[in-house]
Amino acid sequence: MSAPTAKKPTVTEREARQVAEAAREQDWRKPSFAKELFLGRLRLDLIHPHPLPADEDVQRGEEFLARLHEFCETKIDSALIEREARIPDEVISGLKEIGALGMKIDTKYGGLGLTQVYYNRALSLVGSANPAVGALLSAHQSIGVPQPLKIFGTQEQKDAFLPRCARTDISAFLLTEPDVGSDPARLATTAVPDGDDYVLDGVKLWTTNGVVADLLVVMARVPKTEDSKGGITAFVVEADSPGVTVENRNAFMGLRGLENGVTRFHQVRVPAANRIGAEGAGLKIALTTLNTGRLSLPAMCVGAGKWCLKIAREWSAVREQWGKPVALHEAVGSKISFIAATTFALEAVVDLSSQMADENRNDIRIEAALAKLYGSEMACLMADELVQIRGGRGFETAESLAARGERAVPAEQLLRDLRINRIFEGSTEIMHLLIAREAVDAHLSVAGDLIDPDKSLQDKARAGANAGVFYAKWLPKLVAGPGQLPTSYGDFRHGVDLAPHLRYVERHARKLARSTFYAMSRWQGRMETKQGFLGRVVDIGAELFAMSAACVRAELLRRQGDHGREAYLLADAFCRQARIRVDELFTRLWSNTDDLDRKVVKGVLGGSFEWLERGIVDPSGEGPWIADATPGPSQRDNVRRPFG
Repeated sequence: MSAPTAKKPTVTEREARQVAEAAREQDWRKPSFAKELFLGRLRLDLIHPHPLPADEDVQRGEEFLARLHEFCETKIDSALIEREARIPDEVISGLKEIGALGMKIDTKYGGLGLTQVYYNRALSLVGSANPAVGALLSAHQSIGVPQPLKIFGTQEQKDAFLPRCARTDISAFLLTEPDVGSDPARLATTAVPDGDDYVLDGVKLWTTNGVVADLLVVMARVPKTEDSKGGITAFVVEADSPGVTVENRNAFMGLRGLENGVTRFHQVRVPAANRIGAEGAGLKIALTTLNTGRLSLPAMCVGAGKWCLKIAREWSAVREQWGKPVALHEAVGSKISFIAATTFALEAVVDLSSQMADENRNDIRIEAALAKLYGSEMACLMADELVQIRGGRGFETAESLAARGERAVPAEQLLRDLRINRIFEGSTEIMHLLIAREAVDAHLSVAGDLIDPDKSLQDKARAGANAGVFYAKWLPKLVAGPGQLPTSYGDFRHGVDLAPHLRYVERHARKLARSTFYAMSRWQGRMETKQGFLGRVVDIGAELFAMSAACVRAELLRRQGDHGREAYLLADAFCRQARIRVDELFTRLWSNTDDLDRKVVKGVLGGSFEWLERGIVDPSGEGPWIADATPGPSQRDNVRRPFG
């Protein structure tokens, strides 16, 4: 059969939103701490006392971490990976031997069966040894073949693919295209039914693990027919199938060992038995997979924070200026305090979210998204502060430091490696919108028809009545709460008093909910265009969530007798730092330059400020801004390089 033409889907903004909305989980069948927080309710009972893993899970997890720690120390040469821009085959072979490919895969399929908590701790450890190795393992298990099959796969698919993924095969996830990023409604790769197969045609971009993968999860559009609604659909594809060509191995400012490429599909036949879920369920599968899959990235950010703290401590104790170690100068000391406190809080957020994922009693879609957003942003700040603490040595490469006889500290490499985390698996800007949509879900559920231009007057009247009932009960609860009582949360008072911070969280959760309600009343249907406002709402919620997690973790460590006094001190420092950020964000909800910024942007795009660009030369090369992705046979060599 002939290849499809290069016609790209044309969609309006409204249609794109409808596609994204249809892929969301519509129901909230389980409680959510973060969702309640955005509604103005501090449901501390959902996270305190801090949930704990079962003893057998701890034993299995700790035993593997011990093996993995030895492997990372003795087998992973991060400087070599950075220098040669690839992970050696023997490292991958060693990871396979200790079972690292199957950390999250059930033991009945040959995996280790680790919990989310220990899987994330393992990624934190590996990521500290080399972030590219951590990214390979994460992409393979968090969003690659194992996770979607675990949730949506048939028993036959699990039996066929999970044992391979647990021990021998590396997997990748292919969604993005040269002209399609966070707007999947425009997905152009097609999967046309043909007998017992589907025939795939299209091009995928930024395929992490795609250069070395054995198995691929591919999102492609099935055409609509009289018998099928079609839509974006997920498939497991053998990477060595005829017609699959890895056309390029991409290179980046960081993660130099990352096996990320461009993959072309031309008339690739995929058995219908390899379809995951129903036709049209691909985006829902992707989003559901990411609900817990997103936790892997902040887990590696925790490892980065721990390393930043170690280097900052060691360096600042020996480097002297003006008669004393630089750590004792307030300008440097404040940075070290920020790194220590933020690392503690970020680990609290990841551990708490992971344990809630393991228990499966709570819906953690917002918590995982907040962890990803907060972790990626704060880790970049911590790495930047470490570079500043190190001064000129922070900007110098580890190889150059070693060449002139000093310790090879790859601070600048960490900063480069971490930068992608603000883009991976949903950019910060997209995460703001995704979380904001979930945060206002309760409002849209009762009042959404009021602001929907396509709804009838009857629908709007019904929505108005429902909204009246909801808000009559909800709004009075935002006036007062435990945060105004000086005795509230007294069980968090042990030497250092964390109770005031939880009272602050409770008061400001109510304030955040009131602000959101006011904004919806003011802007109504235009609320979705107020991305600056929504981003600040989400950032406030992230800080309040992190404060809650830090306090709960400090109390857990105190009860366990595990550095409880120090944990309380770190939680106190973090909460005080976070409160300053929250207060500033609340001010910026209503006092900002959003309207002026929009005018400037229109002027920039309209050419009004081109005069400002004079006096430079542009070193960029020639070529289109977006590469041609016309379906058809590949004109390039296949650079696929499977391990082993």
